[in-house]
Amino acid sequence: MDEKTAVAALAAIAQGMRLRIFRALVGAGPQGLTPGTLSAMLDVPASTLSFHLKELMHANLVTQQRDGRSLIYRPALAQMDALLQYLSAHCCGGVACTATQRRRAIAELPPK
Repeated sequence: MDEKTAVAALAAIAQGMRLRIFRALVGAGPQGLTPGTLSAMLDVPASTLSFHLKELMHANLVTQQRDGRSLIYRPALAQMDALLQYLSAHCCGGVACTATQRRRAIAELPPK
């Protein structure tokens, strides 16, 4: 992932409703959710949901697939993983580390 792609993804989820939508889709996993289900789950009007889904799709964080007359939205898990890898690439001085090692390094930081 390059910086421009990372910035676009982070900008997309830097808005509250889009973050809620993305988290709901990640929670649903690869099976995804229909707009109707998402709308009911998040108590958001369909037109508002559509706008935010379009922004998430533009950032390549969400995919859309037609299933008969329905649309299914899914999280782009590979893109999410690439973003997380990009963000943590320089963790621990650039040496590959596990989540446990990252938590330990954070715990050792001096208090603010």
